[in-house]
Amino acid sequence: MIGSLLLLGFTLSLDNFRTAAVLGALSLSWRRSLRVALVFGFWDGVAPAVGIIAGGYVGERIGSTADTAAAIALFAYGLYLVVQAWRTAEPDEPDERWALFGLPVPLSVDNVVAGTSLGLLGYSPWLAPPLFGGITVVMSLAGLLLGRVGARLIPIRPDLLTGVGLVVMAVLVGFGLVG
Repeated sequence: MIGSLLLLGFTLSLDNFRTAAVLGALSLSWRRSLRVALVFGFWDGVAPAVGIIAGGYVGERIGSTADTAAAIALFAYGLYLVVQAWRTAEPDEPDERWALFGLPVPLSVDNVVAGTSLGLLGYSPWLAPPLFGGITVVMSLAGLLLGRVGARLIPIRPDLLTGVGLVVMAVLVGFGLVG
């Protein structure tokens, strides 16, 4: 039981890992990186709890829109970063407000569907959601670190690199090439 939950939590956190790796190019401070990872983890914990509690109704209604919502949010933030990079000088401190407020909820929508399935199987809302949230925090921190290292190897303005990466990711998600 716990092994399958760990595997599911890891799988569900991969979209946050991928997004965090792209955001890592912004070279956020460790404090800001931790804040982003905690917000990602919080929403990845809340979403399955909602699914477990709400049951099949929510899962059936939201399942097909999860990837679309995530793709739109990724595209919007990526486009915002690209436009800002062209219009302004490189900032001293990156602005992570979108990472904190605009991305975590759409990235966690698929976890509502997973939670609904777990609820139908009789899982407790006190086990899977905190486990999934914790896994997402760790995976997001790993992604942010990987992205930071990668950005040092690529001599492009970090906010422009992040924006282009998010737009590309949104297109791939939108066309169903990554889940």
